[in-house]
Amino acid sequence: MRILLALGGNAMTNADGRARPEDQIAAAEVAMEAVAELLELEAEVVLTHGNGPQVGNLLVKNELAAAVVPPVPLDWCGAQTQATLGFVLMNALEASLARRAATRQLATVVTRTRVARDDPGFSRPTKPIGRYLPEDQAALLVEHGETWEDRGEKGWRRLVASPEPLEILDAPAVLALLEAGFVVVANGGGGIPVVREEGRLHGVEAVIDKDLGAALLARVVDADTLVVATDVPNAVIGFGTPHAEPLGEVTADRMREYAATGHFAGGSMGPKVDAVCRFVEATGRRGIITSLDNILDAVSGNAGTVVVPH
Repeated sequence: MRILLALGGNAMTNADGRARPEDQIAAAEVAMEAVAELLELEAEVVLTHGNGPQVGNLLVKNELAAAVVPPVPLDWCGAQTQATLGFVLMNALEASLARRAATRQLATVVTRTRVARDDPGFSRPTKPIGRYLPEDQAALLVEHGETWEDRGEKGWRRLVASPEPLEILDAPAVLALLEAGFVVVANGGGGIPVVREEGRLHGVEAVIDKDLGAALLARVVDADTLVVATDVPNAVIGFGTPHAEPLGEVTADRMREYAATGHFAGGSMGPKVDAVCRFVEATGRRGIITSLDNILDAVSGNAGTVVVPH
């Protein structure tokens, strides 16, 4: 069985959301215990991950050091965090396997994802990134051409384009490594967004939704199952109400109906539901939403929200 495991941003921070290096290493060690257990079942595993807190940290460094060193664009932030998190995840997985007296070849592919220059996301930025700022500080950045939105008590937050992922350009490298027996980390943060213009590729100021990137990668690598790991054991309808109901096995059509009637928050569970449904609809295979500690049971069909074709 080939499993594409998408780790949420919570898998790379501590319980309070902090993302110090030591927090990220500790969180990766917990996450990779679940991966090692999957590998013990002789599953093939491809890993992808979020990078929101890490990109946010780089943006703060951009702001604080702008008078000393040139700020780096978002595509560079994506490349840097892919490489760093891949390194952290490989170290953690290797240690977890060693405790089981097991070894596997591991590799990280810093991955580019092609998007369309005319994607509507570029004219209507919707993806929140970075830290909250007071209105006066945000106003200065708006003057420099950035888009910021008032988020209430927390302050103002930057919005950037989140274009549709069209093609994972480095998929052949991922597939070659898989065929050679490697456990591969790829397409972190949805991949580095690039456009092709006049025969040349170049990065763009955007952030691809990492769940939609995971769904595309799962199709490209011919995964049998897409597992989107989050911080709750199931997707829930009626969340936060007395009628809240965790979902077990459910069809993609029914999940789409629940989403259309507003059951899943746009910034959290909504993209995960969309990603899993896309994978199931395109492949006729299973997609799963669950927490890290439930992954083994979920893959066996005994836990989590398991989305099926019919």
